[in-house]
Amino acid sequence: MIKKILLLTLFLGSITFQAQNLVWKTSMDAAITASNDENKPMLIFFTSSSAPSNLQNEVFKTPDFAVWSRDNVILVKLDLSDMNASDVDKEQNVKLKNAFGVQDLPEVCFASASIRKNKTTFQALGKIGYKPGGAKAWISESDAILHPAE
Repeated sequence: MIKKILLLTLFLGSITFQAQNLVWKTSMDAAITASNDENKPMLIFFTSSSAPSNLQNEVFKTPDFAVWSRDNVILVKLDLSDMNASDVDKEQNVKLKNAFGVQDLPEVCFASASIRKNKTTFQALGKIGYKPGGAKAWISESDAILHPAE
C-alpha cells in the first residue's frame, strides 16, 4: 500500500513539475523555425505585467495544458511590458499585436508562418482570451480553432 502511495505521489509530482516548466519561446524567429520543423501551429500569448493572471493560473499552469500544448502547439510568449526586450523586439511585438487584432490582454492567437525571401507571412488561425471553466473548457475551444473540420 505504501508503495502505491509513493508511486502516485511521484506521478502527480511529475505532472505538476511539467505544468510549471513549460518552454515558452520569446523570439518569433525561433518560434517560426520550431513551428515549421515540428509542423505545429504557434500559440502566441500576448500579455503584459498589468494583465490579469487568471488565464495563466487557471489554464497554463495545469497538467492538462502541459500535456495538450506539448502535443499540439509551439508556445510563444510576447510580453509587451518586458523592459529587458530589445527595441527591435518591442517594436516587432507591438506590430504583431496590431496585425493579429489583439485589443485586450491577455489574449492568445493561433497562427502558422512561413518565411520566403526574408519576408515572413503569417496565417492567423484564430484567437481566444480567458474563458471561465478551467483548462479543459479552454482546451476544447482551442481545439475547435485548430481543427475546425473535426
